[in-house]
Amino acid sequence: MSACTPTRHDDANPKEHSHEPHSPPARPRGPRLTGADASASIAVFLIALPLSLGIALATGAPLQAGLVAAAVGGVVVGRLGGAPLQVSGPAAGLTVVTAELIQRYGWRTTCAITVLAGLAQLGLGLLRVARTALAVSPAIVHGMLAGIGVTIAVAQLHIVLGGTPHSSVLLNLRDLPAQLAQVQTASLAVSALTLALLLAWPRLPGRGGRLLRAMPAPLVAVTGATACAALLGFSLPKVDLPSWSSHALAGLPEGPVLGLIAAVLTITLVCSVQSLLGAVAVDKLIAARPELSARVGRADLDRELLGQGAANVVSGALGGLPVAGVAVRSTANVNAGAVSRNSTMLHGVLVVIAALLMVPVLELIPLASLAALVMAVGIQMVSLHHIRTVTRHREVLVYAVTTLGVVFLGVLEGVTLGIGMAVGVALHRLTRTRITHHEEEGVHHVRVRGQLTFLAVPRLSRTLHLVPQGARAVVELDGSFMDHAAYEALQDWQNTQAAHGGTVELVGRRTGVRIGEPTGPAGFHLDGRPGTPDTSGCRCHPWTPWRNHQCAIPETGTSDRAGSPAGGPGTTDEATHTPEDTRSSALTGRLVTPSASVGTPTAPTTALAPGDPPADSPETTGTASTTAPAPTTATGTGTGTGTGTGTGTGTGRQLARGISAFQRNTAPLVRGELARLAREGQQPSQLFLTCADSRLVTSMITSSGPGDLFVVRNVGNLVPPPGEESGDDSVAAAIEYGVDVLRVRSITVCGHSGCGAMQALLASDQDTVETPLRRWLRHGGPSVARMADGSRPTARLAGRAAADAVEQLCLTNVIQQLEHLRAHDSVSRALRAGELELHGMYFHVGEAQAYLLADGGEDEVFDHVGVADLSA
Repeated sequence: MSACTPTRHDDANPKEHSHEPHSPPARPRGPRLTGADASASIAVFLIALPLSLGIALATGAPLQAGLVAAAVGGVVVGRLGGAPLQVSGPAAGLTVVTAELIQRYGWRTTCAITVLAGLAQLGLGLLRVARTALAVSPAIVHGMLAGIGVTIAVAQLHIVLGGTPHSSVLLNLRDLPAQLAQVQTASLAVSALTLALLLAWPRLPGRGGRLLRAMPAPLVAVTGATACAALLGFSLPKVDLPSWSSHALAGLPEGPVLGLIAAVLTITLVCSVQSLLGAVAVDKLIAARPELSARVGRADLDRELLGQGAANVVSGALGGLPVAGVAVRSTANVNAGAVSRNSTMLHGVLVVIAALLMVPVLELIPLASLAALVMAVGIQMVSLHHIRTVTRHREVLVYAVTTLGVVFLGVLEGVTLGIGMAVGVALHRLTRTRITHHEEEGVHHVRVRGQLTFLAVPRLSRTLHLVPQGARAVVELDGSFMDHAAYEALQDWQNTQAAHGGTVELVGRRTGVRIGEPTGPAGFHLDGRPGTPDTSGCRCHPWTPWRNHQCAIPETGTSDRAGSPAGGPGTTDEATHTPEDTRSSALTGRLVTPSASVGTPTAPTTALAPGDPPADSPETTGTASTTAPAPTTATGTGTGTGTGTGTGTGTGRQLARGISAFQRNTAPLVRGELARLAREGQQPSQLFLTCADSRLVTSMITSSGPGDLFVVRNVGNLVPPPGEESGDDSVAAAIEYGVDVLRVRSITVCGHSGCGAMQALLASDQDTVETPLRRWLRHGGPSVARMADGSRPTARLAGRAAADAVEQLCLTNVIQQLEHLRAHDSVSRALRAGELELHGMYFHVGEAQAYLLADGGEDEVFDHVGVADLSA
């Protein structure tokens, strides 16, 4: 049973539920409103109310339009959308677009454009093209949001200073010095207080701060600034909500047709992309909460697009702003504990109630406070995390062009420029192919780095003709694409080399990549012409996921160093042949060729006794059940034991291939960092004590690199208490060395699911023979006693109890070993001095989910470690 996600047990033989003959069947009830949804809806409502008014203010639309959009986004998208926990409403990403449309066409036409954009979204949803929208480069999306954020921040800065913004960023920047010279003190003070509360509220320390942080920071900031302005008697422009009877609805669109079409496409693009990306991000938030992911399925993007389209039709018709998924409110909804779409819908109902009954209260809010709130949102849209991400992926140019285009030209123009730049960067990468040639020990090596297209054929041809006719050559292809022109160029050159007695070997740079098949001394072909032996048993590709696998060709024959069986009966030296074997042979000047021997003696069939490993496992090399003549033999150093003995067909060859792959592919990348560590010595910050289980890859789980972790591994992640006659002081010595010499700042004891040591402890029998393993496992005895002690709290995972007794002991053992750690002198001294922290960790292997022991409190709870939240 899964340790992270509760499973649903369906009855294998469901009973028929019959009804009385004249009574209709009972209709299934809709989802009930839970307390979690109710509290989450209130939290989202308190955030949405000030933000909706602020975004309406920033666009220049009637302030009531923001409330209309918030209510429609909550109710309509909440009911019809495909992402149950995503909250929709007026989004900051649409501010610049909407403001420009209002300036150009007026409010009623802008509402009509919103309706048409909603219809366009409905059409796209019916065509089921939602996934296609995700093909837009994230660098373009982040650049668009950053440009919009800069535009919002510069415009709202004028209101913060007591002035009136222009519709153009350039005009706002031009008039900013004059505005700074005429600052209104009252407006600036209210705005500064709003920003101070907005930044300080989430950082309140202590237990009291934890309780106060339950109130959303935007609501606290606006409420505090409004109260201070009223107490100090500031005369400032305030929110003005006219009567709903005079509220303007959508009218017939007026303006040039091409301009209106462009406006509809812009609203459709921005709303759709932002909503779909938001839905994907909400899926990640939900996946980080195992107890929530079991109740809420993944988002249906096509349905979400239909829901967004329906909401824009309704919002535009009722005189509201365009609607899209909003990251801030969606994150708050998930974090507040929402479990269904009811929270989103109820938040929309609360907005309707506030718009009808709280008008006198809303009209007390100073516009400067709302402007400061929206300015902060705009600044947050320029995310440093996104900038670092696009820089790491070498797309910073696309990001910068999109951002500057949105700021100085407009959203549609900026996005168009970003798409053009992204296409240009992709074409540049596609055509940037490096082709090199060098000779080593009589073998000519041609390396092709990048995609091999017709544009690179002239350079490829020039390089290939540097190889003398009749020479031995190795062509290394490092890329995932080769078009027909490049294929023919390689094929023709290869045939020419074969005709002159030369040999050509085509290999891929990555582990497991092999191109072509052997054709004897003539070399390798790109096609599979008849008459050539089939040794293409390796099916690994560059995109094969990381796993502990081997590319084994079925054992069908024997191999012979000098005409006799090479690895015992029924074995072949080719049984685990991979491109590393091919490359090693070529580099040493010895080619992999088909065996010339015919009628090689075969071994009789060997039956496996009960308990023996399967015939295709590494342990049975040399005892395969059926044999045939060996198709290939690899003669050369660098494979197996390097001597050609039969022992080189198993783990020895696997070890040699792994080392060879490291030296060839990984060592050049880490050599500089390891050289630095060699000069400076190791300075790890953490001591990581975990089990010797082969499935626990500590560097992968903790995202660590060389020099980060001082790792101690043993069976059962046990820490013998000091002073016991264990006969093994290695763990205590490692702890003393890590704390006193390396000065690590933390020690983590990490247990894991399915631990064999814990299973052995539960199944231990006092009458069994004393062995070193059983003597070692005695250090786990206190963990068994602790688990059986009913007076102690039971160790558990967040949201659920342990799945079985083994998992219960695994969790309890981590806590018990932490107590053993505290008893060591070096650890206790460092803890008293405040120089060391102890952490407990549990890793569920099957779910790839990490849990950390919660700090403080009497309950021994391991809380799951999730992914980062959505950015604002």
